[in-house]
Amino acid sequence: MTAVAADRILSAAQAFAVAQRLAADFAPGAAERDRERALPYAEVDRLAASGLLAITVPAAHGGADLPPSAVAEVTRILATADPNIAQIPHSHFVYVNLLRLAGTAQQQERYFGRVLDGGRIANAQSERGGATVADIATTLRPVDDRFRVDGAKYYCTGSLFADLFAVLTRLDDPEGRSGLEPGEYIVYLPANTPGVRVVDDWNGIGQRTTGSGTVSFDGVLVDRDQVIPRSGAVRAPTGYGAFAQLLHAAIDTGIARGALTAATEFVRTKSRPWFEAGVANAVDDPLLIQRFGELSVAVTAAEATLSSAGWALDAAIRIDPSAANIAQSSLAVATAKILADRAANDVSAALFEVGGTRSAAADLNLHHFWRNARTHTLHDPVRWKYQHIGRALLHDAAPPLHGVI
Repeated sequence: MTAVAADRILSAAQAFAVAQRLAADFAPGAAERDRERALPYAEVDRLAASGLLAITVPAAHGGADLPPSAVAEVTRILATADPNIAQIPHSHFVYVNLLRLAGTAQQQERYFGRVLDGGRIANAQSERGGATVADIATTLRPVDDRFRVDGAKYYCTGSLFADLFAVLTRLDDPEGRSGLEPGEYIVYLPANTPGVRVVDDWNGIGQRTTGSGTVSFDGVLVDRDQVIPRSGAVRAPTGYGAFAQLLHAAIDTGIARGALTAATEFVRTKSRPWFEAGVANAVDDPLLIQRFGELSVAVTAAEATLSSAGWALDAAIRIDPSAANIAQSSLAVATAKILADRAANDVSAALFEVGGTRSAAADLNLHHFWRNARTHTLHDPVRWKYQHIGRALLHDAAPPLHGVI
């Protein structure tokens, strides 16, 4: 994938306006893209060219340096139209953030410049076969004055559209020849690097067009200046994990709003009233009116909590980055994630309840809202968010620093 020249966005208001215009264009084709599994190459090109992918580049490097709340709102807007497109740059923003937190000045200059020019970063993080998702088998081994990367990654969102991969590796250097500390390292490497293979094999029931393929690395050689220690982002309270989780919550909140909008339009234009309601139009059925009120409250609560969590994270990162404030903002994000998960799954399922039998027609593909919600909300279990919140209240325990991204 070749980067395209990107426009420059300088303010949150401008970013929101651009996101709204793109969402309006992306929404009409979302159901068909899902049905046909037509990967959104043209749409992702437009997203990159819009400048939205560069909004978190620091001002010192020529970017807009927008805060987490603004990135979450952009993500939410895009997800109301097509959550697949909204998820594609999730890891891009996460690994631009890792560059900010842990990259050297030279690495920042190099990679921020690529992002400003429209470059796209995809994750190569998750693996199969380990005892848990946190077990990393992909190795980074010193070879002369370079390093060799070997391994395979799965569910690599955005990999089919990427210019760069951010590869999570484990240093394999028992003799200490590299001079690096043991631990995990992120390797930034061009997608066309020899030894990199991308396979379009994602077959989930939802989020079908996110380009979440398998990426393998067979003797891939990289230079030292492509390697960044992950510890710089996750060893201290930085908000790194909370930022990633905030964007996940934004995607789910967008799905909920999109499903509610679709349900409203369907009932207004296609549903028949239940005969016992004694009304001529479905929109006048008092039980449907009640149900739509309940669904609207769920979506509005998720949106409000998302905004509140974003502002809390902004303040913790930019005003008072103390451990206590980072912890509190992480708990606010956990709360937003819970409500977003609930709203996305409940509203997308209720779409059929309020729409009636006609809404279940396969050719309409209204079930893509539910499949997207059910798939994306599996990213990390919200039952552990309740644990983090409860432990903080009862034991003054801080939530995990890095989260699951």
